[in-house]
Amino acid sequence: MAEILNREFICIKVDREERPDIDAVYMAVCQAVTGSGGWPLTVVMTAEQKPFFAGTYFPKKSAGNMPGMIELLKGIADLWRNERSRLIEAGNRITDFLTEERIKGDCEPDISLAGKAYEGFKETYDARWGGFGQAPKFPEPHNLMFLMDYYEREHEAEALEMAETTLQAMARGGIFDQIGGGFSRYSTDDIWLIPHFEKMLCDNALLIAAYINAYQITKNDFYAQIAERTAEYILSELTDSEGGFYCGQDADSGGEEGRFYAFSKMEIFDVLEEKDAEEFCRIYDITDKGNFEGKSVPNLIKGVKGWPAEDKRLKKLYDYRKQRAELHKDDKILLSWNSWAIIAMAKAGQALGKDKYTEAAIKAQRFIENNMTDENNRLFLRYRDGEAANQGQLDDYAVYALALLTLYKVTLDADFLKKALMRAEQIVKLFEDEKGGYFINTHDSEQLIARPKETYDGALPSGNSVAAAVFENLGNLTGEPKWIEISAKQHKFMAESAQNYPQGHTFYLLAMLKRVYPHKELICTGKQIPSEIREYLKTHTANDLCVIAKTEDNGEVLSRCAPFTANYPLPDEGVMWYLCQNGSCKAPTGDFSKLEF
Repeated sequence: MAEILNREFICIKVDREERPDIDAVYMAVCQAVTGSGGWPLTVVMTAEQKPFFAGTYFPKKSAGNMPGMIELLKGIADLWRNERSRLIEAGNRITDFLTEERIKGDCEPDISLAGKAYEGFKETYDARWGGFGQAPKFPEPHNLMFLMDYYEREHEAEALEMAETTLQAMARGGIFDQIGGGFSRYSTDDIWLIPHFEKMLCDNALLIAAYINAYQITKNDFYAQIAERTAEYILSELTDSEGGFYCGQDADSGGEEGRFYAFSKMEIFDVLEEKDAEEFCRIYDITDKGNFEGKSVPNLIKGVKGWPAEDKRLKKLYDYRKQRAELHKDDKILLSWNSWAIIAMAKAGQALGKDKYTEAAIKAQRFIENNMTDENNRLFLRYRDGEAANQGQLDDYAVYALALLTLYKVTLDADFLKKALMRAEQIVKLFEDEKGGYFINTHDSEQLIARPKETYDGALPSGNSVAAAVFENLGNLTGEPKWIEISAKQHKFMAESAQNYPQGHTFYLLAMLKRVYPHKELICTGKQIPSEIREYLKTHTANDLCVIAKTEDNGEVLSRCAPFTANYPLPDEGVMWYLCQNGSCKAPTGDFSKLEF
């Protein structure tokens, strides 16, 4: 294989996490040519970067209907020597297809899009085990957040039921690490039992946000416990001493997938006292036969109650597991993934009343400012071992801006709002397509054969969906016509993109729901931020509420970020509350309990 590759080709291997722009371009090629995509991605192209062949995984040698890589490479090399013009022409046609403008950006957002997405999820929902479609099953927490938001606004009980059933099934399955906390990448079966054992920061961050949403809506402590155990996993296993968050942990240990997580029954009896071992095996489904290659992945699928996270017996098994096998840690620090983690930690700190999570979010934000920002205040995509590298792309700026807005909403510190506005300005300046939407890479970046604009919310929300959320929030918070207009333009672009497959755009739909439903603004003025609003935000999702807290300390910053706040005077004593809806304000009051949300 190596001989053929070295003789006939120039081989380039790309880390898609470090260069998502390259991945986006050639994944679009693969989807256009083959009708589907995936990784590993195999592309053959001319020296001018124009692709004429694309596919995903190929075995070394042909097997059944699957062509082998050796035969493919030999065939392509032969065509290149004898019929090169055909391949070049194919590359030109594919490149032309990539650069065609498909979204005109003239579609108004409409509540019917959310209804279509909801109906789409109902069609593929697995009522017994939760999730959507068949194995492999991915958590895709933004889909669950959409369903919960849709329930709150439309009072569709089935939307909440779908989200809750899925959240509970995942938390009881083997996809959730019952001993150490945190979620694996996806489930290989329908019942969430046997995962692909890789754990990734971005998945766990978004899942924390989903479980926090469920906790705030239902007040069910089960969701709070899962969110807390997942946050603890991130803090204990994926946190750099300076505050950044690592990418994740591998599935393999000692060359075997899942070896770190699976147990034999005998091992449990070796680690725990006999009575405790019998109880653990009964509760967590550890059997002689096993459920994974002769061993057992702990789970609570049978519906029994597990041991509390702080149980010393779980700690014994946790310590034994770490001593028995070691997991490789991917210690890259990616800016967009860290931003998702900041959002998750900030939400968890607020809803669970745990300051350490909020502090971890703020520390990570400072890490980004100190280590992943250049002298021109531009962002780097990744950091590792003292080196920041690669220009930040749309996802980095958009998710970081959303993280700053989340920190503002949690702390009501106006400096975070100020920083979010600056990053939003950069999004427009660096990535905007005047025809609509935002490119994945900057105007001054290395130019590829195409500049993709990703809109689909797959494993992670797209940069364009997150940008829509950022602009919608800024329009509501600042009241500035500029941000209201930018937001409206992005909604037109994204609403058109979502038309054909709305359930593939659920993070955008979260932003759209803010726009099409009535929204409220709450302004409070006083010497300090009152505890009543902190308590309200702790227990409510507050999806339809923007809060501005004006004090003696932040009045000047707020007047620059949201000029309308200059008209709200500080009272001599106590606090004044102003509740507005769609630009119409009720009479101010000094009594929080009299506000009608």
